[in-house]
Amino acid sequence: MAESLRARLNEDIKAAMKSQDKVRLGTLRLLNSAIKQLEIDNRVELDDAGILAVIEKAIKQRRESIKQYEAANRPELAAGEQAEIEVLQVYLPEPLTDAELQTLIANAITETGAAGMKDMGKVMTHLKPQVQGRTDMGALSGQIKAKLGG
Repeated sequence: MAESLRARLNEDIKAAMKSQDKVRLGTLRLLNSAIKQLEIDNRVELDDAGILAVIEKAIKQRRESIKQYEAANRPELAAGEQAEIEVLQVYLPEPLTDAELQTLIANAITETGAAGMKDMGKVMTHLKPQVQGRTDMGALSGQIKAKLGG
């Protein structure tokens, strides 16, 4: 069986400590902390899919911070956030190509019998496990709306 995401994170934290890579170490520690906090709050142990969701959220937060820093003319802070995004993206699966994504959307619409915007939730629920960590969910939502005539 493949190494779990949690084990890989822990190994990478140790490696970052040894190599004294402060950006990587700080980013991974923050991620580990966010994972543990979510587990404590919800009294669960996250599997790889749950950890992927935490990573996606962390990347989304950093992208929003970059926009704010750029608007405030603080490129050095935006660069720091971008460096953290690059550390986190290593843990995401290979992104889907546009063609693969369009095929998955078409299949999901067919399989769920979606006929219009009222079925958007069904399609998203069907697709989420297949695309998590591999595409921007906001962009996916827009593409599904376009296909369903929204």
